[in-house]
Amino acid sequence: MRFLIVMPRANRYFIPGHIWHITHRCHKRDFLFKFKKDRICWMHWLFEAKKRFGVSVLNYIVTSNHIHLLLSDNTAEGKIPVFMQLVQGRTAQEYNNRTKRKGAFWEDRYHATAIASDEHIIQCMIYIHMNMVRAGVVNHPVKWEESGCYEIQHPKKRYAIIDYASLLKILNLDSMDQLQRAQKEWIKDALEQNDMQRNGKWTEAIAIGNVYFLEHFQQQLDIKAKSRRIKKNKEGYELSESEISYNVQFDPKTIF
Repeated sequence: MRFLIVMPRANRYFIPGHIWHITHRCHKRDFLFKFKKDRICWMHWLFEAKKRFGVSVLNYIVTSNHIHLLLSDNTAEGKIPVFMQLVQGRTAQEYNNRTKRKGAFWEDRYHATAIASDEHIIQCMIYIHMNMVRAGVVNHPVKWEESGCYEIQHPKKRYAIIDYASLLKILNLDSMDQLQRAQKEWIKDALEQNDMQRNGKWTEAIAIGNVYFLEHFQQQLDIKAKSRRIKKNKEGYELSESEISYNVQFDPKTIF
């Protein structure tokens, strides 16, 4: 029996000056971050990468088997690739050395989605915040301490990971008090709506925003935009990645 398998590839079309939602899973979705000390290790290298490369961290969460990042890169060179190389590489190295483990720590590629700096960034913030609520681990996102949600409600004077000034500017807010109040309202609304379904657009699309943003982003991609198309989703629009497919021969006895 022959089946058509669709294999999406992780996107990494970095263009400086944009906001990016980045996701990366542990190898084989293993729970390599199940212990708090390993999540703290990842956060340590996140702070170090922020200092070294000047990339603004707007939101983050490290769960038991994957991470989410919301980054703003206004560097002329585009520093996100080296930023990610440091964070993910050093985290994997320290974990494998400590546990005497060999082999890959991460899935081979992380995924990056460009996010428009309008209401879509708020939607993405909420999606990241609600991660562990969707997983059924906590009943409120602020209870998961290794997250931007927790840090915003408990801002740090030293060793802050989130670039508070940049985040306030992007959200058009004047103070941390305003941000904290706004975040509480976003979370309250999300919990009341009780929409806990995973939304694949945040982890599969090339870009998310209004039509003008997507058309402009598509022009910036130039030849890389070939076969990519803008499509409407429930909340707005997205620029979709083309799918890679191939035929595989299966023995029906081994399918299930």
